[in-house]
Amino acid sequence: MALISEPKLIAGNANRSLAAAIARRMSLHRGMTVGLVDARVERFNDQEIFVEVYENVRGEDMFILQSTSRPANDNLMELLIIADALRRSSASRITAVIPYFGYARQDRRTKARTPISAKLVANLIVEAGIERVLTLDLHAAQIQGFFDIPVDNLYAAPLFAMDLRHQFRDRMNEVIVVSPDVGGVARARELAKRVECGLAIVDKRRNQPGEIAEMTVIGEVADRICIIVDDICDTAGTLVKAADLLLSQGAREVHAYITHGVLSDPAVERVTNSRMSSLVITDSIEPTESIRNAAKIRVVPTAPMFAQAILNTWSGTSVSSLFDDATLMPIYEGIFRHV
Repeated sequence: MALISEPKLIAGNANRSLAAAIARRMSLHRGMTVGLVDARVERFNDQEIFVEVYENVRGEDMFILQSTSRPANDNLMELLIIADALRRSSASRITAVIPYFGYARQDRRTKARTPISAKLVANLIVEAGIERVLTLDLHAAQIQGFFDIPVDNLYAAPLFAMDLRHQFRDRMNEVIVVSPDVGGVARARELAKRVECGLAIVDKRRNQPGEIAEMTVIGEVADRICIIVDDICDTAGTLVKAADLLLSQGAREVHAYITHGVLSDPAVERVTNSRMSSLVITDSIEPTESIRNAAKIRVVPTAPMFAQAILNTWSGTSVSSLFDDATLMPIYEGIFRHV
């Protein structure tokens, strides 16, 4: 078997800009050019997906860069077919780098005769020949247990903590982190602990799915800078309502830090027209032109963190070290200058 000299990256079509950014960061770390493996991922006229890898990958440590975001089914099939192509080409190990793990919100049965689609997707990934998964802020921690292979779940909290300390460096004593629902308290508490500030909760009560009957604030938010933190923002309806509620309770400003900006229509318009001061997302899902042009939306890059995580996976060193702000600070030097 050929000696594994360098990690090799291959990308689907879901987030080409992030894949290219990861390759550039790895080139910087390695002191040599790390490019994406030459391949084509195309569709036939009937929309069947076809993959052809032009480079020899026998015995290589392969990393597939592919979010399973909109269109979720197409991007998931791309991931599986790329994995199959690599496995049949005798790659030594295949790791799926999935910045946004689609179907994660279907992690349990909410009523009778419904699927657990996240588990089905996990089974498909394993059966395709993928041996390890690297992802970011899974919607539910138990999804890691759906896999019979190692899953490294990175966290956006260290990035958000660095950005908060940069953006509000002169006003951190006024900041309070807010969970938009009871289910997200652990995530909000983690960020509040990192930046050493208070915590509040928005309690939502629904009459039926998609319809919020009542929202109340648990905690004191008057004259505070409220930071709503969550993992996914889809239509932004709940987010905007939570911001309005916080402002009605006397909050001075409301900002939101959301890991995965799904931002389905009419989310961008809602955020733009809302009373929120800003929405910060990561680039786990490739931002559309409307997102990039939105004055209130800002994107925090994840490429430095993913590049380091890939290198640590390849070299057999700790990935969990990237959970600490102190470890990420040098990696993000120049991005958060005033942290």
